[in-house]
Amino acid sequence: MLRHAIAPSARYTKASHDVVRHPRLSSDAKILLLYVQGLPDTTTFKPLSELAQKLGIKGRAYQKAKQQLVENGYVHEWRSQADGGRWITEQLVANTALTSEQATHVRGTPPTPSPAAVPPSTHSPTVGEPAPRTAGGYEPVEDHSDKTTPHPPSEPSALSELSALSLPSELSPLSEPERPAPTADPALLARAERVLLSLRHSRRELHLGVREAAKLAVDAVKWLERGLSESDLRQALLAERPKEGVRSAVGFLRYRLAQKLPEPRTTPQSFEPARPRELIECQGPGKTHNFRPLLDETECTPCRLTAANTMYSASPSLEPDHLPWRERFAKINTTPTTAPGVG
Repeated sequence: MLRHAIAPSARYTKASHDVVRHPRLSSDAKILLLYVQGLPDTTTFKPLSELAQKLGIKGRAYQKAKQQLVENGYVHEWRSQADGGRWITEQLVANTALTSEQATHVRGTPPTPSPAAVPPSTHSPTVGEPAPRTAGGYEPVEDHSDKTTPHPPSEPSALSELSALSLPSELSPLSEPERPAPTADPALLARAERVLLSLRHSRRELHLGVREAAKLAVDAVKWLERGLSESDLRQALLAERPKEGVRSAVGFLRYRLAQKLPEPRTTPQSFEPARPRELIECQGPGKTHNFRPLLDETECTPCRLTAANTMYSASPSLEPDHLPWRERFAKINTTPTTAPGVG
């Protein structure tokens, strides 16, 4: 490795090898420490986070760099509460590692008491002394109770009173109908909630909270009540991923649970065995006998088997055996042939 280094004569910062070669400080932490070390004294009133933003160190990168500097003794902070109740954070950045006692000595002020020990400040009332309530510009409303109005209020009819008495309390127009509580099996509700919470392992966009899954489990348990398994329910919720993505996991799953709900399985009908038919006379050859048919047959099973065997008993005609090629060749050679006449 070749090295070419020229020591600058101006605008430079002395960096300790302990900082540059520190094994537990990242590059962001080292650059931030050297940048603060080379700043003029007029910028010491700015917080460390604002100085780090000028270097492009923001968010999680700044928090990680600051944590490394604090753990290794290069940054120290003190929080105190002023008389007005505001909290003040003081920061100390050192180019060498300092302990808490050394940093307090460099700060030059005794440690501030805990917030609980600071007495509350006294404030003067801004509204003024309490005064009695006064009412101004208020005119009393005229009393018309002794006058007769031209349109007296209508009396309730007997029919309305009778209808109000006949209606039960849950159907009265003044009372709102109460929604019935879910009567599903708690075990099925727990299974449905477990399926909904497991969807985030397949798709991160379908992450649900515990309360959201408990509300959707009321709709998902209908699938399990209709005979579907947990794997079938999970497959139905994960199938056919929308192209534009899922904006709301709760809305997407509620819509899919309602739209893809399968039909309830019908109970299988009980099978009644067919009643045995009456005996009939067999129409086949031989002695007269009776049998019990299954469908519309007119001959018994033995007679039908005998007729079928008789039909296929005659063996088909055998084809003549083919001669081997040697014998066919010898037969062709022995056949006399007549030569064509010469003109």
